[in-house]
Amino acid sequence: MKLFVPGRICLFGEHSDWAGGYRRINADIEQGYALIAGTNQGIWATVEPHPNALVLTSTTNDGERVGPHEIPMDANTLLEVAREGGFWSYIAGVAYQVMTHYHVRGLVIDNYKTDLPIRKGLSSSAAICVLAARAFNRVYDLKMTIRGEMEIAYQGEVTTPSRCGRMDQGCAFGNRPVLMIFDGDRLETNELQAQKDLHFVLVDLNAQKDTMEILARLNRAYPFAENEVERGVQELLGPINKRIVQQAVEALVDSDRERLGCLMGEAQDFFDRYAIPACREELTAPMLHEVLDYEPLRPHVLGGKGVGSQGDGTAQFICHSEDDQQAVVEILERDLGMSCLKLTLQPSPKVRKAVIPAAGFGTRLFPATKATKKELFPIIDRDGVAKPAILLIVEEALDAGIEEVFIIVQEDDMEDFRRFFNVQVSIENYNKLSPSNQQVAKQLLEIGRRVKFIVQTNQEGFGHAVYCAKEVIGDEPFLLMLGDHIYRSESERSCARQLVEAYQRHGLSVIGLRRTPEKAIANFGTVTGVWVEDQEVLNITEFAEKPTVDYARTNLQVAGLPKDEYLTVFGQYIIKPQIFDYLEEHIKHNVREGGEFQLTSTLDRLRQEDGFLGLMVDGKRFDIGLPDYYLETLRTFRK
Repeated sequence: MKLFVPGRICLFGEHSDWAGGYRRINADIEQGYALIAGTNQGIWATVEPHPNALVLTSTTNDGERVGPHEIPMDANTLLEVAREGGFWSYIAGVAYQVMTHYHVRGLVIDNYKTDLPIRKGLSSSAAICVLAARAFNRVYDLKMTIRGEMEIAYQGEVTTPSRCGRMDQGCAFGNRPVLMIFDGDRLETNELQAQKDLHFVLVDLNAQKDTMEILARLNRAYPFAENEVERGVQELLGPINKRIVQQAVEALVDSDRERLGCLMGEAQDFFDRYAIPACREELTAPMLHEVLDYEPLRPHVLGGKGVGSQGDGTAQFICHSEDDQQAVVEILERDLGMSCLKLTLQPSPKVRKAVIPAAGFGTRLFPATKATKKELFPIIDRDGVAKPAILLIVEEALDAGIEEVFIIVQEDDMEDFRRFFNVQVSIENYNKLSPSNQQVAKQLLEIGRRVKFIVQTNQEGFGHAVYCAKEVIGDEPFLLMLGDHIYRSESERSCARQLVEAYQRHGLSVIGLRRTPEKAIANFGTVTGVWVEDQEVLNITEFAEKPTVDYARTNLQVAGLPKDEYLTVFGQYIIKPQIFDYLEEHIKHNVREGGEFQLTSTLDRLRQEDGFLGLMVDGKRFDIGLPDYYLETLRTFRK
């Protein structure tokens, strides 16, 4: 298994994590607010289980290989190594915390690439800790959420001599920007999404600062301020910081580069005014201010500020464009001999394509399916128009912003589907239609331009059908919808659009969910997990295909639901393209379930290795795959 964890940069709100922690003692202190993002650089590793030890190999920034270094998976030994400090101490500290909470064995971790600068305010030690926590979580399927990985990583790092803040482990969220709110021991996180690319440059100032001295001096202002300087520090890290961070969040979501630049300058000015008097030796920072005021940079940047604990460590700039980002790097490296890193915050990849498997024979609806495909069975829509089920499904996808729809069909059925979507009725029949239906006929051809067909030569299961779309989907997330289910939203947003928006918000694969009584779960895929948005978004910790009631009662209950209710698959998915690699492995090695290549086990692997969310869909699913279900759909769908 391969893992990558980036560094973490605090765009706004440095020091607010520990400052907000003092609310445990003094409730009059303002909560801490920080806006962070993962860097484009980080730590790469391959990981695998080991029976009784940590076997660690590392690669430095210069490419030098260090190790292997072996540490027995013994609690006392791990604690001793963690307290010694040094590179291996972080992994040992995390392993000690994992052993305290879970039954695990060892790991082989090969950190085969590192391009993250060390001790530059980018949380390199936290990245190592998160990588270790994630390795245990995924190798042993501990079913931790990202927040769970963050907590284990934090506890692991504070087991070492490091005294990091809770902000550092935000690198667990990857490259996505995150708002973090610190209230005593409580942490809230809110993932954010920029609408356009935002281009930053991080600059190593090639100077020295004493982070521990900065922290010690600023901490003197807490929990109770005793003089004007200390009151100024509390004002800076409290109300002033809250206002600037909240405005920065709005600007980032709107991708307002100019506003973000202004706020960076404002944040630096306030920091200089209120923090420098508390620690003049370290925070006067002549090198930082020389770079921030460097005249040749002005045409290319919109603003800049210090990073991390501030002082002469690292600076950041936001640039007008990608070209300006490159220009800033070239100027600083040429004129001042300073090394730079680029950071580009990008929107999540857009979901542009949908896949609808429709190659099954329809055994349970025979002999009707001998006459026509079940996906072409008629349904009466709300407007009174009789439509084949496949049209309703395609319309659902297009309403969600999908640009191309790929329908998986048998070769013998291709002509029926193609004729419906791509061939106009004869002129004689067209003239017999009402004006409204003539308009429908024209709209069908417009829809048909966005519908394409993929032939599944052998019907070998749901997973095999999805795999047939590998080449046309490429390296993009996609919407997957069942060909024998239609959907009706209870709100203005279609069911599929709700999933697309959830994906854009969180950047993880998403499956639609609905509540199902215990007596019916043997007919459906069922999930369990932990709520990340109260009763709406679930971090899935297990997929189970048509479980027994006994298994569900023991393993699949979800907090907040009655004991006789479970969460089952709604029939719509947003899936990352890694799924095709897992399906290909099953097909190549003939890994079948019930004689066929299924999707559920590969979804569970995607969950384990990348994460998977469930969304409670505000809508209903209508099944046409059984005679009684089809009859009920005809009765109720139009209503």
